Amino acid sequence: MRPSSLIRRRGPMLSAVALSCLIVISGCKGGEGEAQAKSAEEKAAEAIPVEVAPASHRAIAASYTGTAPLEARGESQVVAKTSGVALDVLVEEGQFVRAGQTLVRLDAARATLQAAQTSAQMRKLENSFARAQQLAAEQLVSASDHDQIKFDLENARAANRLANLELSYANVKAPISGVVASRSIKPGNFVQINTPIFRIVDTSKLEAVLNVPERELATLKAGLPVALTVDALPAQTFQGEIDRVAPVVDSGSGTFRVVAAFDGGGLLQPGMFGRIRIDYDNRANALVVPRVALLEDEGDPAVYVVRDGKAVRVPVQLGYSDGAWAEVRSGLRAGEQVVVAGKAALRDGTKVQLIGQGNTAQAAAKPATSKQ
Repeated sequence: MRPSSLIRRRGPMLSAVALSCLIVISGCKGGEGEAQAKSAEEKAAEAIPVEVAPASHRAIAASYTGTAPLEARGESQVVAKTSGVALDVLVEEGQFVRAGQTLVRLDAARATLQAAQTSAQMRKLENSFARAQQLAAEQLVSASDHDQIKFDLENARAANRLANLELSYANVKAPISGVVASRSIKPGNFVQINTPIFRIVDTSKLEAVLNVPERELATLKAGLPVALTVDALPAQTFQGEIDRVAPVVDSGSGTFRVVAAFDGGGLLQPGMFGRIRIDYDNRANALVVPRVALLEDEGDPAVYVVRDGKAVRVPVQLGYSDGAWAEVRSGLRAGEQVVVAGKAALRDGTKVQLIGQGNTAQAAAKPATSKQ
């Protein structure tokens, strides 16, 4: 075979081999580019997304909270002190009455007769004693007879006072001022002695009794302001104060009694369930962070602060807690960004990416220059 014809036959084969080599080389370059892009994506994925909030200054209060039902300061069960038929019932449930006001009139015919009888006997003995006085001056009566008449007169006077007292019991009067909460009598009913017929509640002052742990004994004092909310009126807050504190700790429960007082006569009523807050100290410009930023572990209190795109575990010294806020006494500066969401996946030095913000983590996490 001629050389020229051999070259002509091998030419297409060489071209095919060269083309295959070029495809392999270009494929290797493409694979290397994809690997680099994938590595970049993995590096970007290492940053854990978190939400942050700045440490800031605000007013915060130290407080004690508790629950207790409201009770009336004064309450009385009105009973009849004598028996008789109720002739008139003068008040209704819900009516306000004053102390000494007549509520019921009972049949007093028998008591009236007894009072008249003892009054007549007393007047008779008063006349006898006056004559005995004259005779004694003239020494016409013995000393023993004179003393006997005197003692009889004193006994008659006592009997008359007792009869008049029984007569007064026919008018059943209110022992305290307040609202008639219940009535268990109707006109014409026969009333037995010492039978409760009314319940009067003094709603001018309402009280809530708290059983407070003994650790609060040094902080809760009479006169401190008290804020009250009740389930029946959830949109309103009522103001009161600590009325008195029992400085004796119950050895069984480890608590002492604190009585908070509130003005009544309005929307508040006895029996309402109250939620009570007592502020015993206030700081007007405290450095605070959201309580959700605190790490929930058994170590010392700490938060994650975002610095240069990384989460840094920072120990803090806490002060007061007030609702959703916790006071930081040391460890942070105002403006530093603390992690409030996503902190469970963090470790000290973990790269983070801020979400919910337009800036990058590095730009948003620069330490603030303001001082506490």
